[in-house]
Amino acid sequence: MIYLTNIFSNILPLIIAIIVFSILVLVHEFGHYIVAKKSGIFVEEFAIGMGPILVSKQFGETLYSIRAFPLGGFCRMMGEDEDLKDERAFNSKSVFKRIAVVAAGPIMNFVLAFIICTGLVGTSGFAQPIVAGLEAGGNAAEAGLMIGDKITKINNTHIFVYEDLSLFMAQNQGETVELQVKRNGEKVNITVEPYKTEDGRWIIGFNPAVKTGIFDKDYDSFDKATIGETIVTGFNTMFFYIRSTVEGFIRLFTFNVSMDEVAGPIGIIEVVGESYEQGIKYSIGAAIANISYIAALLSANLGALNLFPIPAMDGGRLVFLIIEAFRGKPIDPEKEGMVHFIGFAFLMAFMVFIAYNDIARIFLG
Repeated sequence: MIYLTNIFSNILPLIIAIIVFSILVLVHEFGHYIVAKKSGIFVEEFAIGMGPILVSKQFGETLYSIRAFPLGGFCRMMGEDEDLKDERAFNSKSVFKRIAVVAAGPIMNFVLAFIICTGLVGTSGFAQPIVAGLEAGGNAAEAGLMIGDKITKINNTHIFVYEDLSLFMAQNQGETVELQVKRNGEKVNITVEPYKTEDGRWIIGFNPAVKTGIFDKDYDSFDKATIGETIVTGFNTMFFYIRSTVEGFIRLFTFNVSMDEVAGPIGIIEVVGESYEQGIKYSIGAAIANISYIAALLSANLGALNLFPIPAMDGGRLVFLIIEAFRGKPIDPEKEGMVHFIGFAFLMAFMVFIAYNDIARIFLG
């Protein structure tokens, strides 16, 4: 029995990761699907997963399938990759309808991330970039930061949520920072030198103000967030995830990131497992909340990465469609197809490299 329990505990993170990733892919592909249907495009197949078909069912004109490998999905439309003279073919629709279809997938991921973030903020509350307390004799107090100050910028980077500040401090690695704070309606600039805690975090020595969620029970020591604050913070948290994804991607391709910071599907399974284990120590609700945070981050990540102008991805297809909109005619399909093929080959090679990096980090240290 103990042996079976150990096996289950080891595969549970994999099961959770597959479920989470499948939901994100389902939402992404549904974005393409629903806009294609509304645009009068014939959707041949809506699939979750890749490889051989495990289960399929024909509803109306569309085949719905679940495939063997939970590594993606697709919404196959008539005329998507070939020049067909049919009024319901993808390539026969106006360029603006095609742009809408391609963009709808990433947009749906952003919508899902926003919904999850808002739900989490509403149930768990949130920290604000507002000074609620100062460490006695700490760098922030010595620099002139005061209780009630709202941090709006750090080194000219706008701060919308407390996580913006935490991320910047982690990436800044101890360099002196210039804060812009709002104090009694006025802007005040303060220079602070961060310092490192015993657990390796860079901080400046203040405690943020905290608001409880609208669905939280009342606490005498904390204010309850309003519905408006909850929605705005949910949006800003989603935007934080998008911004951190874009910044991380840029750092990766400018070789300004350690490979220990890069994770692929295997690394994500490890993170999901750790998040679940940390949460389940307290309650099932805490475990669900932790997994939900990961799901929101991954959904924003999936949406943002798909909008990068990389051939074979949504962003790459959007580039060709935008060029077509300006030129008034499409680029030669064979040339576009070759570009997407090269991009796909590059992506596959990159995914193999990331998978190797995950395995090396986990098993070789």
